[in-house]
Amino acid sequence: MSISIRTKRTVFFVSAFLFLAGVLLFAGVAQYLVQPAGKICPDQIFVVHKGTTLREVIYDLEKKGIIANKTPLLLWGRLSGHGTKIKAGEYRLNGRMAPLGVLNILSKGSIITHQITIPEGFTIRQIAEKLDKKGLADKEKFSELAEDPDVARRYGISGPSLEGYLYPDTYRFGRGQSPISIIDVMVRRFFEVTTPFKKRIGESGMTLQQVVIMASLIEKETGQGEERPVIASVFLNRLKRRMRLESDPTVIYGIRDFNGNLTRKDLSQSTPYNTYVIRGLPLGPIANPGEKAIKAVLYPADTDYLYFVSKNNGSHYFSKTLQEHNRAVKIYQREGRRNRTKTS
Repeated sequence: MSISIRTKRTVFFVSAFLFLAGVLLFAGVAQYLVQPAGKICPDQIFVVHKGTTLREVIYDLEKKGIIANKTPLLLWGRLSGHGTKIKAGEYRLNGRMAPLGVLNILSKGSIITHQITIPEGFTIRQIAEKLDKKGLADKEKFSELAEDPDVARRYGISGPSLEGYLYPDTYRFGRGQSPISIIDVMVRRFFEVTTPFKKRIGESGMTLQQVVIMASLIEKETGQGEERPVIASVFLNRLKRRMRLESDPTVIYGIRDFNGNLTRKDLSQSTPYNTYVIRGLPLGPIANPGEKAIKAVLYPADTDYLYFVSKNNGSHYFSKTLQEHNRAVKIYQREGRRNRTKTS
């Protein structure tokens, strides 16, 4: 049975209407996607938290006045697959931006980054504290990951933690960035710095881990650049003679809640880090050394020194014999007491 002319006309007009409506709807959505919410809209910080849905993000954008209407952008976001592309982080947005541009920024992860400098000789706990104060990572979560031997093994590190391998440098991280991604950046930077020394490490007869442990001791013992190779020579000379290293910073590192007062009892306490008790190197690094400390281990000064003592001014007095060292200890301890008396 043939379809009547009237029926054909009805189908044609309905189809034409639907097509025209679709074109107008598409044109309206397209116009909206490139039309900013307003001309006078100051920049504002917009945070996307990990696990936030596309719907939640777009509703928040409308609430803050960054976009004028949530529905078209939500529709477009779902049709274009942006729902799975939006990245967590902190963004700088404003209502002068086209909604499509806002969505692209969130999908590309063009987050605000914050500069942070990690000093040489910082421990995992100190790094975690600084990141936490800067609002870049939760200190407990960061420490838990960095102190996990399983996490260390992912990077081919056999030590008890990532202590020593979080390279001290200036970085830029975003708020909302995961602690493990921050760790990854710092460990990769460590390998960037140390890879050129691979041949020299082999020639030294030490493993990478031994070099890093030694460098961490040097980093904690002195802030004087010219002293680093000399202190390296002292430790290496003592190791060759099977003498204990007797380094105070190793004792301190082995005390979980050190109160700032190192006692004779502390020096005799048996821990895997107390080099007054154990022979050889401690269990692992006691801090995160920089390139200069690592180079000092690989290129030590040529000396016969076996001892050193602080001169109370940031530098040290070096001795070849125990007798000379004991004399120096008395001199500088006496000066130290005198200086403390003057300032008390």
